[in-house]
Amino acid sequence: MKKTKNTKVKVMVSIGMLSSIAYLLMLLNFPLPLFPNFLFVDFSDIPALIAALIFGPIAGILVELFKNVLNYVATGSQTGIPVGHIANFLAGIVFILPTYFVYNKLKTKKGMTMALIVGTVTMAGVMSVLNYFFILPAYTVLMGFPDMRNLVVPAVLPFNILKGVIMSAIFMLLFIRMQAWINKFTTVKGA
Repeated sequence: MKKTKNTKVKVMVSIGMLSSIAYLLMLLNFPLPLFPNFLFVDFSDIPALIAALIFGPIAGILVELFKNVLNYVATGSQTGIPVGHIANFLAGIVFILPTYFVYNKLKTKKGMTMALIVGTVTMAGVMSVLNYFFILPAYTVLMGFPDMRNLVVPAVLPFNILKGVIMSAIFMLLFIRMQAWINKFTTVKGA
């Protein structure tokens, strides 16, 4: 009983620490040249992916949620409605979940590469649809921006592909060093 309680506390503390790291990484966002200035790259999905790989998909979702709540509380929003934070949360989830599920089937470096490709393609496709039908119209209605849905194919889709490639490259550098450690935790978790 005590060991189970200690494990739960360790998981909660780990999720809290990874959420804090994700929040800090979210503050270090930057635009990419040639893309609209409302599209930013940050590496805050990396701690969420680590959480998902070690503790399961719910942990990854919680890190995505907590980092966005922290960022919203710290930075706010012009309208009081966190459209950008909701978009970031959704983008993170549609990147980490496919990556987690594919890697869970193929626990190798090649499997992680395939998982990150699937995560990137899924994020780019789903976020294009969500931007066209929900996110960009929400900016138009709530913030008075002009209708920007015509930017989905020439800007949002390639931006999300490039963002996924950049995040995947950085994550792979970490993963190469952490693979044995991650697999040790996932083996214990699955036991």
